[in-house]
Amino acid sequence: MSNNSIHFNISERKVLLRIFDILFALSFLYALSNIFDFDYFTITKLNWSWVVVLIIYLSIFGTIFELYDLQKSSKIEKVIQNIVLTVSVTVLFYFLTPFFTPVLPENRLQILYFYFAILFALFIWRFAYISFIASPRFYKNVLIVGETTNIEAIIKAFKDSDPNYKIVGFINCEADQSRKIKIHGIHEYNPKDIHKIITEKNISEIVVASYNSEAITPEIYLDLIRLLESGFSIKEYTQVYEDMTQRIPVQFVGKDFYKYFPFSRNNQNKMYLFFYRLVDIVIAVIGVLMGLLFLPFIVLGNFIGNKGSLFYIQDRVGKNGKTFKMLKYRTMVENAEKSGAVWAIKNDIRITAFGKFLRHSRIDEIPQFINILKGDMSLIGPRPERPFFVKELSEILPFYETRHIIKPGLTGWAQVKTRYGSTVDDSLLKLQYDLYYIKHRGFFLDINILIKTLTTMFFFRGQ
Repeated sequence: MSNNSIHFNISERKVLLRIFDILFALSFLYALSNIFDFDYFTITKLNWSWVVVLIIYLSIFGTIFELYDLQKSSKIEKVIQNIVLTVSVTVLFYFLTPFFTPVLPENRLQILYFYFAILFALFIWRFAYISFIASPRFYKNVLIVGETTNIEAIIKAFKDSDPNYKIVGFINCEADQSRKIKIHGIHEYNPKDIHKIITEKNISEIVVASYNSEAITPEIYLDLIRLLESGFSIKEYTQVYEDMTQRIPVQFVGKDFYKYFPFSRNNQNKMYLFFYRLVDIVIAVIGVLMGLLFLPFIVLGNFIGNKGSLFYIQDRVGKNGKTFKMLKYRTMVENAEKSGAVWAIKNDIRITAFGKFLRHSRIDEIPQFINILKGDMSLIGPRPERPFFVKELSEILPFYETRHIIKPGLTGWAQVKTRYGSTVDDSLLKLQYDLYYIKHRGFFLDINILIKTLTTMFFFRGQ
């Protein structure tokens, strides 16, 4: 009973967006050079390096300006803004690197032709993407089979992660059927109708969400086996959750936790750790030197807007639970916690005027490059938390101490993927992202985090 409807997974749509961004841009430029009097950028065997540089710039700045964020890529108002930013910076860098790119033309109108050709190419392709591929005709219709205990949280997580992943209903396998769940747009179906539902609702995938395998009745189990044998896609919800949200669903993991934590071998890979430490040192040295350049302006801003000490030193928990002194620029009023440790919240009244700027721009983190040089921290990893909150959260959140098996970082997967942690729920979300990083730690994920950190700084999203 294989379903042959067309749909695209998250990774497929991201690859599709990147490939067709490049194809449309190059096609427009090729047409421009052949139809009109445009010779600044020509695609020939001799000029292959020009094409490669343009592709690299377009890919890097498209990532920084969130052209490949699927939520934003489905909204025309967001896409227009991000395309303009991407093309503007791409063209600017292209002109500023004439060693790898064509020499600037004498006719300056060709610069405008080059810019608008790429701009219109991306506009046309992204409008087509939103109109067709991101439309309901390409949604993946999904049926959930299992228990209803956390079904609302699961549905919300899937909806927030992928706008094209549509859960149309669920089959309740719990013994107690008295508790009815009502969710807008999501219907509860009778287990006996599973084959009928798949046909009528054009279901592409079944997600089994069950803590207790015994809750699935023999009848449903046999139906699922037959569907699987016919080639129908059936997946376990924690794996789908991890793949879609890029975080570990620790709140859904039970006694067989060891199935979910085959941590990355890079955590013990000596070659990876050697180069990782080398990059830490190089970037930390650059960061300290850049910090010295900014220091006079920060001192002046601190004198006017902070009125007090420039630096702030605080105990934080590092690798293997050892505490260290973390250094940062002070962003709150002095003696902000004279009554004891409290959660920092968004728009915290204790944050000074200049402190807001330091936080939003992430400049307040610059002194932590010193912690990286000392070996207390790395460039990338879970953000170090204070001992008081570590003790509190460890008693509430499962596997919280697990985030300490690697060094804490200046930036991390949780920092670029979620908001500031000011509650236990926020800390749970951050923990899910931290564990995902530890599980999938590697070169490409590190590069992804660094690029997203640039995005956070550019859009002033630091908190």
